Amino acid sequence: MSKTKKEKNIEDTRKFVEMVAKKNAWKLTRDVEFLDSIIDGLNANYNRYGYYSCPCRDGDGVKEEDKDIICPCDYCIPDQEEYGHCYCGLYLTQDFYDSGKETQGIPERRPL
Repeated sequence: MSKTKKEKNIEDTRKFVEMVAKKNAWKLTRDVEFLDSIIDGLNANYNRYGYYSCPCRDGDGVKEEDKDIICPCDYCIPDQEEYGHCYCGLYLTQDFYDSGKETQGIPERRPL
């Protein structure tokens, strides 16, 4: 990461996640412990790579190679359309949230 890029703290990352959810009319997971762990992972990846790489997937640390897994990832909407939530379970559709269902493991869409 460039030394000119300011490191993010947990609150910066939490605001980012909340902003993305609000902008897209999504809900965040109700599981506070899990939400905190995803935010910790996003924060660590930002400070490591300079971008919010999904902590649930293995990235290369090269933005061009990881662009499909920068939060919200390219697979978020297709996963929400099919399962009601994204791969990591961070972002939920309003309908899924209202149903009270728990997130489930879903197949990986990212090509190997």
